[in-house]
Amino acid sequence: MIDTTELIESLAAEAKPTRPLLNPFARAALWLAMAGAIVILLGIEHGVRTDISVQLGKPSFTLAIGASLVTGILAAIGCLVASLPDRSRSWLLLPLPSLAVWVSTISYGCLTDWVSFQSGSMQPGEAWSCLATLLLVSLPLSAMMFVMLRHAARLRPTLVTMTAGLAVAAITSMALSLFHPLDATMMILMLNLGTAAMIVAIEGAAGRTILVYIARLTGS
Repeated sequence: MIDTTELIESLAAEAKPTRPLLNPFARAALWLAMAGAIVILLGIEHGVRTDISVQLGKPSFTLAIGASLVTGILAAIGCLVASLPDRSRSWLLLPLPSLAVWVSTISYGCLTDWVSFQSGSMQPGEAWSCLATLLLVSLPLSAMMFVMLRHAARLRPTLVTMTAGLAVAAITSMALSLFHPLDATMMILMLNLGTAAMIVAIEGAAGRTILVYIARLTGS
């Protein structure tokens, strides 16, 4: 039987060099830079909504946009920090205050400025454009976040990926509000809060499987 010293020496001799992970704040900055680039490119290609100047004059709109942006930033930081084994799970709570402001702002706007959903108020072309924006923003951001979180496949993957989904959802919601006129209250709820809930649920449910798959592909 091989003794402990020989075992350690043999393992050390066969060990492969590993590349340390970037600081979680640096990775969050990279992810947010990619998010900013996607939103800017979409703005150049699609153009912002025609009534953006009017909407920016409304405190409820600017507060909702600001809260969704802050939620995306804090959720990205929180999930990337909490994905490390030596960091507290409490980092996942980081986006909750701004999330509460974001949700309450949208809800308050719906209660105080109710607009009934009229048949045909959103044309099929605009609906498809909204869907395209949703996919163009959420898919690449989700893919990049999953690659960054691949090392968390065996460490609280569900909570981490749900928070990652919140980061993606918040940035996606901000893009939808900037590029598409969502005048009907029902459409605001469906495309903002509904989209956010859908992305968080999907990433929470499939997060572990996706992280394990990516970790195997990359040899992590």
